[in-house]
Amino acid sequence: MNFINIAGRLGADPEVRFTSSGKKVTTLRVATRTRRGQNNDDTIWWRVTVWGEQYDKMISFLKKGSPVVVFGELHKPE
Repeated sequence: MNFINIAGRLGADPEVRFTSSGKKVTTLRVATRTRRGQNNDDTIWWRVTVWGEQYDKMISFLKKGSPVVVFGELHKPE
């Protein structure tokens, strides 16, 4: 299992949707910066998926530009 820690800011408000079976899925778009050389910063965009309702109380406070730290499993896109 691969675990990852991401610290950055939200690039958009969280997006909530439901699967056909009724399970809640929340997607976060997180921007992180990495320094390449002395004057070059690159932005890396991460798509974070939160399954279920375990973070509902916290997600309601997150808006575009909010700082976030995410800990979780890293899965290769299929």
